[in-house]
Amino acid sequence: MKKETSDSSYHTSVLLHESIDGLAIKPNGIYVDATFGGGGHSKEILKQLVEDAKLFGFDQDEDAAKNAQDDNRFTLVQANFSELKRFLRMHNALPVDGILADLGVSSWQFDTAERGFSYRFDGPLDMRMNRLAEKTAADVLNEYSAEQLQKIFSEYGEVRNSKTLANAIVGSRTQKQFETIADLLSVCEANQTGEKHKYLAQVFQAIRIEVNDELGALKILLEQSVEVLASGGRLAVITFHSLEDRLVKNYMKHGSFGDEPVKDFFGNIERKFKVITKKPIEASEKEQKENSRSRSAKLRVAEKI
Repeated sequence: MKKETSDSSYHTSVLLHESIDGLAIKPNGIYVDATFGGGGHSKEILKQLVEDAKLFGFDQDEDAAKNAQDDNRFTLVQANFSELKRFLRMHNALPVDGILADLGVSSWQFDTAERGFSYRFDGPLDMRMNRLAEKTAADVLNEYSAEQLQKIFSEYGEVRNSKTLANAIVGSRTQKQFETIADLLSVCEANQTGEKHKYLAQVFQAIRIEVNDELGALKILLEQSVEVLASGGRLAVITFHSLEDRLVKNYMKHGSFGDEPVKDFFGNIERKFKVITKKPIEASEKEQKENSRSRSAKLRVAEKI
């Protein structure tokens, strides 16, 4: 019925069993792996589903299709999870019983030089999760104003000298357009503050979030999850930085992305979920030793009211 595949070469699934347990899977249910990637989470979900159940995997990266499960219960949707509702409706799969999203960049993407996600390799300034998208990291660096660059470095990367770096980038591109990772590193290293690797990680994170509109897509996913989940259905989200975690925490807690809850005419909070994880679940010490990328992971789970 199905072909067993390993996702270890593509991506090591973080908080695998904790996130699957959080879904409280119904064997005959309909589930969504919103970030299919290497298929590790999907494979574990399928182990708990009976023959007539359904699992939909979403991934906008064409490389993820290589990991698709050969299973008649599984459907891979090659699209961003912001299109969740449209495709589930198209497949006549509403409502669903659970949604899992692992928001981390895959190990494959980080470790493939030509994808441009990591400062560890030289390669083109790309950073697109969907390689059919138009905007690349090079476009951001070559076309954004100093004010726009400062904003994304400050808000998305919490870069302490965001204004200095933005001005340096604008000045540098008057001499030579940004094309490669090495081009960006030369400017970053001349202007870095604090520990080198942390600084570069913050800068690259900020650019990647902008290129892929990651926070915008996450907001859409959270809003659509309420619309597509059945009553009692579970939403499990694994985040990797504070910007994502804050959005997920607030939306699960009180239905808005800010710190203030949404209230009805009578002043009552319009809660959409019952929070299952009062505090986020973090990777065990053992997992953190085996997979350093799990150190910043936080899992939150909520149940649709």
